[in-house]
Amino acid sequence: MSLRIGVDIGGSYTDFAVLDEETRDIRTLKVFSRPDQPGSEVIAGMQGLIDRYGIDPADVGYFTHGTTVGVNAVVQRRGLKLALITTARFEDVLEIARLKIPDPYHLYSSRPEPLVPRDRVFGIVERVLPDGRVDTPVDEASVRQALEQIMAMQCEGIVVSLLHSYRNPDNEIAVRDIIRRVHPGMFVSCSHEVWPIIREYERTTTALIGGYVQPKVADYLTSLQKALLETGVTSELKVTKSNGGVMSAENGKTNCVQMILSGTASGVIGAAYVANQCGIGNCMSLDIGGTTADVALIVDGQPQYASGEYIGDFQIHIPSVSVTSIGDGGGSIAWVDDYGVLKVGPHSAGSTPGPACFGRGGTAATITDAFAVMGVLGQAELGYNSVKVDVEASRRVVGELARKLGESVEHTAESIVRVSVSGMYAGVNRLISRFGIDPRVFTLMPFGGAGPMLGCYLARALNMPGVMVPTTPGVLSALGGLIADTKNDFVKTTYYDLSDETAGRLKHDLDELERQARAWMADQGAAHADPRLLASADMRYQGQSFEIDTALPLDAIVRGDAQALRDAFHREHARLYGHSDPQSPVQIVALRLVIVSETPKPALRQIARATEPLQARATARVWMDDAWLEVPLYLRGDLRAGHTFEGPAIVAQDDTTTCVLPGFSASVDTYGNLFLNQDVAHAAKD
Repeated sequence: MSLRIGVDIGGSYTDFAVLDEETRDIRTLKVFSRPDQPGSEVIAGMQGLIDRYGIDPADVGYFTHGTTVGVNAVVQRRGLKLALITTARFEDVLEIARLKIPDPYHLYSSRPEPLVPRDRVFGIVERVLPDGRVDTPVDEASVRQALEQIMAMQCEGIVVSLLHSYRNPDNEIAVRDIIRRVHPGMFVSCSHEVWPIIREYERTTTALIGGYVQPKVADYLTSLQKALLETGVTSELKVTKSNGGVMSAENGKTNCVQMILSGTASGVIGAAYVANQCGIGNCMSLDIGGTTADVALIVDGQPQYASGEYIGDFQIHIPSVSVTSIGDGGGSIAWVDDYGVLKVGPHSAGSTPGPACFGRGGTAATITDAFAVMGVLGQAELGYNSVKVDVEASRRVVGELARKLGESVEHTAESIVRVSVSGMYAGVNRLISRFGIDPRVFTLMPFGGAGPMLGCYLARALNMPGVMVPTTPGVLSALGGLIADTKNDFVKTTYYDLSDETAGRLKHDLDELERQARAWMADQGAAHADPRLLASADMRYQGQSFEIDTALPLDAIVRGDAQALRDAFHREHARLYGHSDPQSPVQIVALRLVIVSETPKPALRQIARATEPLQARATARVWMDDAWLEVPLYLRGDLRAGHTFEGPAIVAQDDTTTCVLPGFSASVDTYGNLFLNQDVAHAAKD
């Protein structure tokens, strides 16, 4: 078995990347997503790979899959009807939250309605103290009374999140056992099993998100496993995780909260892989699919990680690749508000009915339709010839907006693009401020079906020096999934001052996490591997309210070298904030351990060097910068290492179309990646 397959489901298309481990050839495919029948697109794609490339499913030895089932359930609020059991007199945990409004600059901003309304939150008699001692054992009568009301309300599942269960889960376990004894068929989840962190609200809302989607995700994964067997794929199904790793589908059925951001994380892993292969240290990835545009930072070749990413209206406090949604996807709908102002998004046409130019019943103007009107699309095959671009349909729907605005169809189409880029610009600026980086020393890597169309526009707005379009940008997220490592995170709340006396205690906590980590890796079938262990801790100066995740040297923990651990925190604090206070006592709030079993990474294949100048396949009439221009149309398959050309131009390929604006010069590297460097004189044009 020598084939590895990665699959990524997006809003419009489902992407496939197939790696032949012997030849290192990568073959790709796109099929339309089926949000109405999740999973069917995977089966259709497998049949497409058989028909197009003649692959034998029996040769598939590795199959990874990124799914949006969980995140879509949260965003659309179509998960389980849950009840929450918490400690008596703490029933308002979801309403109180952190007493912050989402947008402090919006006078009418308000917190979203919780996934579990107040009338389905039940307090029970019990109490665990902050040090883990059980002050009041679980009162079974209060649990049974809560269950009577829960069953009367026809709830489909229960999440148990009790005070200080991160320190001692005994009372949560006792409540779970009572529920299973009284109602054996009821779904029940405990917060200490999902992510045992300090801070009640963060632990509770993370557990609720997991419980809200878990049965739906579990059913989906079971159906997919059966369907893959029917196609002849016998390898174990793997699923990509929010932290950029993979785990078994069986693990995903019981721990789906770890895979809720799987698709977006896979894209960043794919981008980091390509950036490292090409020697790009600082890269800003821009993943634009059918619904959203997501940006992430790759610094010194490594993706940036964070906790507290948003899933729709809610933060989920698990480690994940730091991906921020900053704008609109190719299917985002343009509209004119009551004041005559052109807006783009947030609603998307998705894959059904999709943009008007796809001929699948779409009647609203989208960003994709704008590019069709501008002449960027419709010049060559698109989506592996799965659609024929109907330019007249796009002109019709964009024309409706043009009449409202009193502008030409072409000007309106380019305005749609500019409005979407302005939203991305604002979002990227927030990210720049958050991480304190200078975009002028970063290379923009656009991918996804719509990324290369918009990449030059965003780079021009941000005054970024260059854009790099990978060889298969439309399916880079799928590629990221099949090269992702087997990886998991573990956490233990410590909450003590760091001193010579407590350093030994930290070693004991590390040993406990390591036992859990190695047992998990063995369960994934990777016990034979030599995994890497990475330690970090949530640390702060005594008296501070929030912590910094600080990488710690394992040998310093083993030696009990408290000073080395303190120095690591002082350095990280100084890096982030420009100052530190070595004289102040340091607290360790939580210890974290990451275990990683590396997946073999194929080296990118070099392509043939150019022996002749690049020849355009045709000339296209394209609207750019408020004028019709005659621009060359190149096919990506014709590009050879060393080829160069000047913008404006269009580069067409099966999985996407690259729009090269005036002021950009293009060159092809030895791996076939397309580098677009801009003339600074054009950078402020938009």
